[in-house]
Amino acid sequence: MKKGLIVVMTALLALGGSAMAQKNIKLGHINSNELMQIMPGRDSAQAALQKEVEALQAELETMNKEFETKYNDYIAKRDQLSELIRKTKETDLQNMRARIEESQSNAQKMLEERQEALLKPIVDRAKKAIEEVGKENGYTYIFDSGIGTVLYSQDSDDIMPLVKKKLGLK
Repeated sequence: MKKGLIVVMTALLALGGSAMAQKNIKLGHINSNELMQIMPGRDSAQAALQKEVEALQAELETMNKEFETKYNDYIAKRDQLSELIRKTKETDLQNMRARIEESQSNAQKMLEERQEALLKPIVDRAKKAIEEVGKENGYTYIFDSGIGTVLYSQDSDDIMPLVKKKLGLK
């Protein structure tokens, strides 16, 4: 009984493996970085983000100049200050530096979130076009050669022209 079960299981596995081997696998690749460079809306998203970067840089620069002015004033007068006032000014300067560092960190996070929000519709549109091209043309797998996920590629079709056509790009 056990031998019969083992023989049946082995036969099923062999048949299943040969059936899988007979399925045609069609591979494709695309350079997503190259596609993103030509996507409509990308330039305006980058321009909007650049404006926000410049505004935040200006704000941080103002904060740094204010800190520098207060620090230089403190250095110039510290020998004339009482111990209590000197410690108070030092604490104020430390707190100000901490606020500046926190503002820099918050600005960086905000810019990352804003960049993601601005680029998400563009990325989603490109992803949808890639998926549609894959389905319409019978691809089993499509690899992203733009981020180095393909180490070896033989018999792989570059689907960039198909995706460009789907998106109406030249």
